[in-house]
Amino acid sequence: MKALLILLTLSVAFAADDPWTKVKDLKSGSEVRILKRGAQKPIEGKLDEVRDDAVVVVLKNEQVSVAKSDIERLDARPKAGRVTRTSDARQTDPDPTPPAGMGHGANVPGTNYSSGLSVGSKPDYETVYRRPAGASKAVPKQ
Repeated sequence: MKALLILLTLSVAFAADDPWTKVKDLKSGSEVRILKRGAQKPIEGKLDEVRDDAVVVVLKNEQVSVAKSDIERLDARPKAGRVTRTSDARQTDPDPTPPAGMGHGANVPGTNYSSGLSVGSKPDYETVYRRPAGASKAVPKQ
């Protein structure tokens, strides 16, 4: 019984240290950048599916599956609102002196309203997965 408890504790600890769990936590549609072993340019697309052995990414109009063993690094762009809405209402005090030569009614306060939208840039990618140091294999040069 004690050995089973130790084995269970070790398996839970290993699962907590598995960097692939962060990849599995990404939502479908997240923007990702994958650097494959031996590739000079990363793959950028939207995440479709994460499996134990691979990720499926949508690139323009095609799906591409990338094996976990080929991934050197996987970065994801955090979901953040790029559009910021602003609105403001200001009360203005009435002018106590009427214009010259005009009959002036009651002093009435005024209100100025303003609103706007601003579009910011996309947030930078954040590294979600990096191949563990012991897992790298020799890659032949091309």
